[in-house]
Amino acid sequence: MISTVLTDRVRVFLNRFRHRLWVKPLLVCLLSIAVAFVAKLADGTELVEIAPKVSSASIEALLSVMASSMLVIATFSVGSMVSAYASAANTATPRSFILVVADDASQNALSTFVGAFIFSIVALTAVKNDYFQTAGLFILFLLTTFIFGMVIFTFVRWVDRIARLGRMATTIEKVEKAAADALTRRRNTPHLGGVSVRPQARGRAVYAANVGYVQYINIAAMQRWAEKNELRVVIAALPGTFATPNRPLAYISADGAEQTEIDCTCVAESFQIGDTRLFDDDPRFGLVVLSEIAGRALSPAVNDPGTAICIIGTLVRLFTLWGEPAAVDDKPAPECDRVEVPHVCVQDMFDDAFTAIARDGAGVVEVAVRLQKALESLASSGDGEIRAAAEYHGRLALKRSQKVLDIEEDLQAVQDAAKFAGSAASSST
Repeated sequence: MISTVLTDRVRVFLNRFRHRLWVKPLLVCLLSIAVAFVAKLADGTELVEIAPKVSSASIEALLSVMASSMLVIATFSVGSMVSAYASAANTATPRSFILVVADDASQNALSTFVGAFIFSIVALTAVKNDYFQTAGLFILFLLTTFIFGMVIFTFVRWVDRIARLGRMATTIEKVEKAAADALTRRRNTPHLGGVSVRPQARGRAVYAANVGYVQYINIAAMQRWAEKNELRVVIAALPGTFATPNRPLAYISADGAEQTEIDCTCVAESFQIGDTRLFDDDPRFGLVVLSEIAGRALSPAVNDPGTAICIIGTLVRLFTLWGEPAAVDDKPAPECDRVEVPHVCVQDMFDDAFTAIARDGAGVVEVAVRLQKALESLASSGDGEIRAAAEYHGRLALKRSQKVLDIEEDLQAVQDAAKFAGSAASSST
C-alpha cells in the first residue's frame, strides 16, 4: 500500500507539470536541437559510401520554408487556444479552465510547431556553415522530410481538435472524465491508503499554517512520522476542504499518555494546500463543477435547460460508477495502519451535485421531471447510502417545484415523475 501511495505522489507531481503550457514545448525544443545534430553522426559511418548525394540548396529551401512558416503557425495556434480557453470559462465555468489547458492534443500541436521551428533554425544554420558532409546531408534531408510531414499531419488533426476545444459538450466531457477518474481512485482506495477511523478520542489537533484548499495529503510521509514517534494520525480535512488556521487538519493521539512535546510540523507539511481545488484527489470537486455548469445554463441570461438535462445524465453515470464494487487487489499490500482517514460522505456528494440544479431548475418543468427520474433511478441502487441520499433529494426537489410551479399540469407532471410524491405531499400538508 505504501508503494501505491508513493505512486500517487508521482502522479500528482506529474499532473502539476501537465497543467503547465510551457513544459511540453520546452522538452520538444531540447529534443529538436538534439535531432538536428544527430545527422552529423552519419558522417563517420559506412553510410558515406552508399548514401545518395543531396544538394545542400534543396535542404536549405525546405528548412527556410519551415523556419518562416512554423513561427506564424505557432503564434496562430496560441491565439486559437486562448480563444478556446476563454470560451470554456465563459460558456461553462471558470473552474473547468485547468482541464481545457491540459488538453493533450493542443499541447502536442503547439510543441510540434515550436519544435519544428527550432529544428529548422538550428539545422539551417549548420547547413549554411558546411557542418554536414554527404551522409549527414542525406540523413538531415530524411529528418526534415519526416518533420515536415509530421507538421502537416499535426496541423490538420489540430484544426479538427481546436474546432471542438472550448465548446460546451467538450468541456462537459472533460469534467466528467476528471470526476470519473477521481471517483474511481477514491472508490478503490476509500481511505487514501490509510485505514478507517476508529471510535476513540481524537487527541491533539494540528492546524494549517496558511489559508487555502487541501489539494493532496501525503499519507506515506505521515505513516513514516507516526511509526517513528509511535503515534496515530486521524485525518480531519480531506482533499477539497477549505483549511484555515483555526480548523484542524488532523489529530494526533498516542496509545498511552498524550505526547505534547512531539513536533507535529511534518503532519502539517504533509497537507498540500493551494488557492484552488484540484480534480485529482477531490471527487466532490468534479461534481461541484458539473453543478455549476448546469446552474449557469439555467440562469435567465443563458436559458439552456438542455445543458442542465445533459448534466443530470452525467451525474447519474458518475454516481452509478461510484456504486460499483471496488477493484480488489489479489495480493493486498500492508496499509498505512497508523493513519486513519474518513470516507467521503455520499450525502455531501449529492448535495454538491443536485442542490443547485434542483433550486435553479425547480421552475423549469422539463428539468424538474428529468431530475426526479434521475433520482428515482439512483434510488433503486443497491447501495444504501446512495439510495437514502437520492430519496432525500427527490423529496426536496419536489418541495421546491411545488413552491414555484404555478401551472397545475406542470406540477402534476413533476409529481407523476417523482417516486417520492406521496411522502412529500403528505409532509407538506
